[in-house]
Amino acid sequence: MASNKRQSLTAALTASMKHGAGLLAAGALMTAAVPAAAVDFDVRIVNLTNGIFYTPFLLAAHPEGSSLFTVGAPASPELQAMAEGGDISGLVGVLSTLDATVVENPAGGLLAPAQSATANLNTDGTDNVLLSVVAMLLPTNDAFAGLNSISIPTEPGTYVYNLPAYDAGTEANDEIVNGGGAPGVPGIPAAPGGSGTGASGVTGPDANTNVHIHRNAIGDTDPTGGASDLDATVHRWLNPVARVVVTVN
Repeated sequence: MASNKRQSLTAALTASMKHGAGLLAAGALMTAAVPAAAVDFDVRIVNLTNGIFYTPFLLAAHPEGSSLFTVGAPASPELQAMAEGGDISGLVGVLSTLDATVVENPAGGLLAPAQSATANLNTDGTDNVLLSVVAMLLPTNDAFAGLNSISIPTEPGTYVYNLPAYDAGTEANDEIVNGGGAPGVPGIPAAPGGSGTGASGVTGPDANTNVHIHRNAIGDTDPTGGASDLDATVHRWLNPVARVVVTVN
C-alpha cells in the first residue's frame, strides 16, 4: 500500500512537471515508506492588514515532495487562477489526486481585516505531513498570502507562522479595479472595502514573472483618477499580511 502511494505521488509530480504546471513541485521524493504520525490539529488564520480582504482560503495537508507553489519559479495555471481571481477549485482538484486532507473556505466567504477563521484537520492514516495555506489579497492584481509546505508539528502545543504576500508574477500590477480576475484578463476583480475609479494604470508587466515577494500596493489619493484605483492610505500593507496558528491537540 505504501509503495502504491509512493508510485502515485511520483507519477502525479512527473505529469505536472511535463505540462509545465509547477504546482506540485518535485523536491526530494519519498525514499522510504515512513507512515505519518496521526495528527489532529486546528489551524487559525488571522488577517493582519488594515484594508485588505482575503478570498476563500485553501488549507491542505499533503505528502512529502509536493507543494502548491515554488518561490522563484513560474506559477502553475491553478495557482494563477487563485492569485488573480480567488478561484481555488484547480488547486483542490490537483490535491485530490494526492489524497490530500483539504479544507476550503473556513471563513465562509471573504476574511475581513482583523478577522480570523479556524478549521480542524486530521491526518490520521494518511501520508500527509506537510501543511500549506493560500488565499488571494483583495484588492490586488495577483497577490496572495502563502504558507508553503511546512512540516506539520506532531508534538502537542501551539505553533505560529507569519505569512508574507507573494506576487504570482502572472499579471501586471496595474491596480485598476475593473471586474477582471480570470487568467489572462487584466485588472482587479473587486475591492470589498471600496476603491477609486478612472485610474490610468500604475505599471506594465512585471520584470519578474516568477513567484516572488510582492512589492506592495502603490495606490494614490485621487478617488476619480490618477494612476491607481487603490487608496494609498488604506490598501498598502507591510509583511507579514496574515498569521497562521497551528494548535496540535
